Amino acid sequence: MTETLSTPVNICVIGSGYVGLVAAVCFAETGHNVLCVDNDEQKVAGLSRGEVPIYENYLTDLLAKHLNKGVHFTTNLHDAVGKSEAVFIAVGTPQSSSGSADLSFVEAVVSEIARGINSYKVIVEKSTVPVYTHAWIRRVLSRYGIEDALFDVVSNPEFLREGTAVVDFLHPDRIVVGAETPRAAEVLRRIYAPLTTGEYYRHPNAVAGPMSAENPAPILVTSPQSAEIIKHASNSFLALKISFINAVSTICESVGADVDDVSRGMGLDARIGPRFLRAGIGYGGSCFPKDLTAFHSVAQQQGIDFKLLSEVQQINEQQKRHFFQKIHSTLWTLRGKKVAALGLAFKGETDDIRDSPAIDIVKMLLDAGCRVSAYDPAAMGRTQESLKPNAHLQYATDEYAAAEGADALLILTDWPQFALLDLERLKGLLKFPIMIDGRNLYDYKGMRDKGFTYVSIGRPASHSGFEGIPRANFV
Repeated sequence: MTETLSTPVNICVIGSGYVGLVAAVCFAETGHNVLCVDNDEQKVAGLSRGEVPIYENYLTDLLAKHLNKGVHFTTNLHDAVGKSEAVFIAVGTPQSSSGSADLSFVEAVVSEIARGINSYKVIVEKSTVPVYTHAWIRRVLSRYGIEDALFDVVSNPEFLREGTAVVDFLHPDRIVVGAETPRAAEVLRRIYAPLTTGEYYRHPNAVAGPMSAENPAPILVTSPQSAEIIKHASNSFLALKISFINAVSTICESVGADVDDVSRGMGLDARIGPRFLRAGIGYGGSCFPKDLTAFHSVAQQQGIDFKLLSEVQQINEQQKRHFFQKIHSTLWTLRGKKVAALGLAFKGETDDIRDSPAIDIVKMLLDAGCRVSAYDPAAMGRTQESLKPNAHLQYATDEYAAAEGADALLILTDWPQFALLDLERLKGLLKFPIMIDGRNLYDYKGMRDKGFTYVSIGRPASHSGFEGIPRANFV
């Protein structure tokens, strides 16, 4: 798709995980020349054959479109840095034992970058990193004898959602560039020009999304430290919204209100908005838990007691236990019961099980002596690496195989197909017509009419069979 840019930029992306691979392929989609570097030879070989190791919409097709044209894969970091004008660091920043981000991978990569600098380079933080990381990167490069005139360090945080990462990259709510010099900012402006000028959206084969030639992606240029904080603050605020509505859902249950109505009523306020106001079993994934903890650690390092972040985390943990108690209350005893668990990924449209609340629920059930028959459209392979099938845990071939002979059906992940189940078929497969829905995918009144005992989040239960019996007797 090189016609979208008259002067493509030579880009090196270090890391081929969720962020790095999506960035590399999307940069190629917007007309740039990309070298994607990873030290895993087997992974690089697979990517070079067009094999995508993660589940992500559009990614396989775009890789096939640009493989060995706009994007190449290599293990040679030194060579890739030398050939590139901009070097994006997209390696992992896992949570350390103290709760702060572990930046050892970033430091190791920067040390290698130093050996490949042969002309002016813009070193770009794409990984999620705490404030002042840009200063440490500059310090490391200086320790290796790299002159200041040969590089700038820029913060360019990603705001990608797993499952919609390609669309999020090509149709971003905003592009944040934290640069210390006009020269560095200009390089990033050229890289993102197809999106910020609307050129990309004029192409007939452009990936569809909310942005257009008339309404292109906005860009915000700020200081590196502001850009670094924007990322952590954004994810922490989104986690706060999720925990807030989950806390509200418990109040709704106590007074007989419907949290979905409450969410809609709140979301119609333009100051609040409807997104991330869906009650459920809690947030998870690779970003929110880690970023919230890292941001809290940053605040503590600055002598700031950001108690609100701790409360958000506590509510999230409580929500998983609250859902488990719903299961216990509905089934009375759990030992020996068989339950069908639909969903293992932390959300729909991804195979990522990192910090998945669904996995936590499954573990609670196994600890309580349940037999679990689990199904997920994409995440079962990853789950079986850590939770091996055994006498108490089986992996089903589909939703209906999971439900066969089960005492209850649980919905743990919001895959769209789970909202379209053949309910009459389910009734014939389940031992009892009981559905405990952790994602509120069904209308609770409609489920009552279809003969189900239906329990959800923040809404009245339908035909629970336990009316008038105190919950304490069951949990």
